[in-house]
Amino acid sequence: MSKFLVRLLSFSLLLGALPTVFIGLVSYYLLSQDMEKKVNEGNMQLLLQTQMRVEQTLKSLEMSATQLANSWLVQTAMNGSLTGEDFIQVRELTAELTNLQSTSVIKQAYLVNLEKNWVVNLGVMKKLSEYGNKSEFLNYAAHPASMFWSTQKWAHPSSESSDEDAPVNRSKTGQDPTLDTVSLVEKIPLLPRTSTPRGLIIIQVAAADLQSILMPNSSAGSTDNYILDSSGQAFVSSPDQKAAYEEINRNVLGQVRGTSPKQGFLNATLNGKEVAVLYRASGYNGWTYVSVVSIAEITKDTKKIAVLTVAACAFIFIIVLIIGYFGSRRMYSPIRGLLELTQKIELEYAYEGAKRDELEYIKGSIETLAVSRSRLEEQMQGQSGHLKEFFVLKLFTGQISDGDFLYRSRLYGFPTEWKRLGVLTLQIDNLQDTRYQEQDRELLLFAINNIVGELLPAGRRFSPILLGTSQVTLLAAATDDPEQLKTYMYQAAELIKIKVEQYLQLQVSVGISRAFSQLSETVKAYGESIAALKCRISLGPDIIAHYEDIEHNEEVESAVYSHLKLMEDQLIQALKEIKLEKAVDIFNQYLSSVLNNEGYMSEHHILLVQLMSRILHIVQDQGVSVRRILDGESAVERLLKLQTREEIALWFQSRLFAPIITLLSEKADSQYVNIADRIVKMIHDLYDGEITLESCAAALHFHPVYLSRVFKKEMGVSFSDYLSEYRMNMARVMLETTTMKISEIGEKLQYKNISAFIRTFRKTFGTTPGQYRELLDK
Repeated sequence: MSKFLVRLLSFSLLLGALPTVFIGLVSYYLLSQDMEKKVNEGNMQLLLQTQMRVEQTLKSLEMSATQLANSWLVQTAMNGSLTGEDFIQVRELTAELTNLQSTSVIKQAYLVNLEKNWVVNLGVMKKLSEYGNKSEFLNYAAHPASMFWSTQKWAHPSSESSDEDAPVNRSKTGQDPTLDTVSLVEKIPLLPRTSTPRGLIIIQVAAADLQSILMPNSSAGSTDNYILDSSGQAFVSSPDQKAAYEEINRNVLGQVRGTSPKQGFLNATLNGKEVAVLYRASGYNGWTYVSVVSIAEITKDTKKIAVLTVAACAFIFIIVLIIGYFGSRRMYSPIRGLLELTQKIELEYAYEGAKRDELEYIKGSIETLAVSRSRLEEQMQGQSGHLKEFFVLKLFTGQISDGDFLYRSRLYGFPTEWKRLGVLTLQIDNLQDTRYQEQDRELLLFAINNIVGELLPAGRRFSPILLGTSQVTLLAAATDDPEQLKTYMYQAAELIKIKVEQYLQLQVSVGISRAFSQLSETVKAYGESIAALKCRISLGPDIIAHYEDIEHNEEVESAVYSHLKLMEDQLIQALKEIKLEKAVDIFNQYLSSVLNNEGYMSEHHILLVQLMSRILHIVQDQGVSVRRILDGESAVERLLKLQTREEIALWFQSRLFAPIITLLSEKADSQYVNIADRIVKMIHDLYDGEITLESCAAALHFHPVYLSRVFKKEMGVSFSDYLSEYRMNMARVMLETTTMKISEIGEKLQYKNISAFIRTFRKTFGTTPGQYRELLDK
């Protein structure tokens, strides 16, 4: 087998094997990384769902406890000293505590009256002083929060010794027992940060119920889910689980306390195996939800991918081997024929070269052949066109003098008998509605340049060239008459425009400079033709514009900007109101005002960039990066390249308006809860002032009807009902804690009519303010 054939076959195999191995390795790496990423994202979503289920359960209990605390039965009972003889009232209270079971499975519930020294649970009523959990209840009362969840382990002895009521912890018992229940504690009354409440409602939920919610779902590789409280204890896990995950818990707690956002994942080792730990810190009660995922289970499918990749690469390599062998033999056949042909030339040099390599033999034979003069002239002629274009390019950049031109003109055959010159500059209007893509623009300009070279005779023009995004032609005319010059240049421009539309189905515009006589003015003339093309903004695409027709526009003074500022404000408001059609209509009016006003002709790009900046402020006000809207595009650079009204309108509508409308629609749903919370805070802060739904709307910059709908949806009651109930609760607090007159309390709570205040108080609590104060004095 010949040496060259062996080299060709080896190169073919190498060329086929290297890309195959490279693609296989890259594919395996990317797929494995993507699979791990997708699994982690899926597990994070499942962990979020688990968190939402747990918090929904806790929130429903809090709501039920709050309703119970505010009920007439509990409020009445808190004012009395219950004994075993009040069995009817005790039975009603027990029934109310039992009814909490409809919300969630409750292991035990207590209603504690710290002032009257009694406790009612799901079973019996006893005196607080005789109750085994007395120390636990007193510790709950001393807690600064009005409502909280306790995850401490408390002992529940049968004796009355207060020493045994303390929370069981590792320091006392030497071990960390599993928590049986998680307790919700709500103080009565529900005042912010009080340590001396009148009573308590304590609801104990079985830790097993929370653990059942945390049971792993069908997430790939999930091994265990658990919860850490604010101190970092896995309060619903078994002692064995706590010991196994102790190191992981410390790392998770360090990440939660030291980073933001309070979620993510980290790698760890559990029982000698690598695991991925996903965590989410809840702002609701300070708990952290943790999911431990086995790395081995996540990556087990990547082994299948590896096997499949190896098999695919091996198959491709075999195919490349077969094709390379037969292809190399086929490609070698012309070389064999050429070798046999050159062997007929009996040259000593070539014959000796054949002993080393076939190509050396052929090379030696070819080097002995003389190159004819005609072939050298043809090669020079092929380079002549490039030299002409290079000369014209230097002319348009001001690097050629008049004297140098005379020599070059005779050398390259440029026109010499002319009296006036003119510049035609052609630009493609728009590729969006054509069969071409934006990346085809340079290739299309090259094709147009060839068309111009074939259309216009060599004696009437210099070599056409490409400058940036324009095709430029320097025309030569043999007349001085201005009208004839204008007609001559228009005819040339129209001929080019028609042929381009015929052959390429493209709309183009042509700018024509003023006629000039000195070659040194070529650079200025080119600038004039570019300036003429700017008329497309106001006149539209597909035009032929002469610089003399638009020259007067440079002397027009700028118009007042105030009416444009008004339309900009209207456009911004329409986008904030999520009204796409209205925004598009206003923008079309704005665009007409800018493009149809001669004073804005030279600064329309500045106005559009300014408008774009104001629109993007809407996104920044929502706390979102503008990259989400622009998707990495160089917006200013792209905007400055837009040349027609249609391009500008389409770009603003598709790249700005539509994405921003979508973003604001998504943000509106998430704002409902925040709006309701802000209204509640305003009520709590300003309940003793003249607060109305209209004043809240004005402060929050929303319409009152919209606020009313959002508040009712999130809180379950109307604004007026919530305000009235809160004022009555504050009136009750004033009756209990102050010596203010009833009329003064009603006036402080904005009741102009004392009868209306008394009537509302009686409707809320079943008794008048005076009777309520008498009960307190007894």
